[in-house]
Parts: sequence; structure tokens; C-alpha cells
Amino acid sequence: MADYVVEFGKDGRPVEPDGRLDAPAFHRNHAAIRAALQGFLIGKSGDVVEAGSGTGQHAVDFARHFPEIVWWPSDLNDQHLNSIAAWRARAGLTNIRPPLRIDLCDPAWCPEMHDGSGPASLLAVFCANVIHIAPWRVAEGLFAGAGRYLRADGRLFLYGPFKRDGKHTAISNAVFDTSLREGNPEWGVRDVEALEELAAGVGLKLNGIIEMPANNLTLVFERAKTSNPSS
Repeated sequence: MADYVVEFGKDGRPVEPDGRLDAPAFHRNHAAIRAALQGFLIGKSGDVVEAGSGTGQHAVDFARHFPEIVWWPSDLNDQHLNSIAAWRARAGLTNIRPPLRIDLCDPAWCPEMHDGSGPASLLAVFCANVIHIAPWRVAEGLFAGAGRYLRADGRLFLYGPFKRDGKHTAISNAVFDTSLREGNPEWGVRDVEALEELAAGVGLKLNGIIEMPANNLTLVFERAKTSNPSS
């Protein structure tokens, strides 16, 4: 198991016989996150990768509410991958694919992105509550992959706690950040401006910031427009 993975199923909560895990955060935030995605996804079709799907509950919820879109959940942790597969099987939805094993430290993500068995061009990438519980190289790999695989009108949606102009948006986030860094110095709440720099390096730019419950944000990135040469 990678050293940056936080495992569900090891917090005392039961694991179902089929391997399904339950994330308490899903029940708190899934409706708000779905609403944040809806404005962009409604009326569109295509492939969407969820990077770091965890239990798989969000991917199933999205697939149920956006049936015209093909959802590709992913993770690196074996127990999470088993849970995603179990939630997918239980849901029985035709627009959710088997989970991909994606290592976000690798800008290429996974072989399926290149061998024809996975999506070739993405309408969107969604990633929730990952980059603050991982080293910075995971954020670098996430943006590198998004820059590589998003289609021209694609979007990267990044959900979680963030700093703005180097400052926390709430005292609770500051406390959370301290606890993360005490546990692992490579972890921590990331700054929006630092992520904008990463985005710029792969041809993306910040399109908008959506305020979310519990002092979280959803950052929306799109392809940067290149100026036309003067005629």
C-alpha cells in the first residue's frame, strides 16, 4: 500500500461481507458535491474519471444521477478498489465502469488510459479529499494527468479544504491542517494559488470557486485559452 493512502475500513466501522465500505463523509457531502457538478454536467455526455474514489459511494451516486455520462472510479488501495467494485455490483448501473488502479504520483496514471481499455478523452476529472492527505507530488500528478487527458471543453473539479492567499478560511481548517502536518509533514491543506501555478504548468487555469458546506471549496479548472496570433 502506498504510504500516502488513508484507508477506509480501519476506523472501527463494519465492512460488509461483499467488501463494501461506508464513508461517513459521503452522507454529509454527496448532495452538495453533486449540485456543484450539476451545472457543468447536465446535458453533456462523455467519460469522467474520479481520482481517489475511496469507498466508491460518490461514483455510484453520480452514475445514478447523471446517466448520460460514463463514470470511471479509481483508487490505488486494494481494499478501496474492492469496495468500489462491490458498490458498483450492488448498484447494477450500466454507466459505471470497473475501478481503475490509478497512482496519482504517475502523470500517466494507468495503462488503461493508453491501451484502449479505458477512456481516451475526458469530459471531467473529479477528485475529493485527496491532495491534503498526500504528498505534494500527488497533486502534481493529478494536474499532469488532467492536463493530458481532459478534452478541449473538459473540467477538473477539486473538492476539499483549501487556503486562500496563504490563509485558512476557518479556524477549524487551521486546526485540521496542524493535525495533518503533525502526523505527516508532507500532508496539509493546500493553497489555491499554489494549485493555480500547477494548473498553469499543464495548460489549465482556475475557472471558478464554489463555496461548499463545512468550510470546504470546489475548485473548477479548465483548459487555458491560447490567444490567436495577430492577422
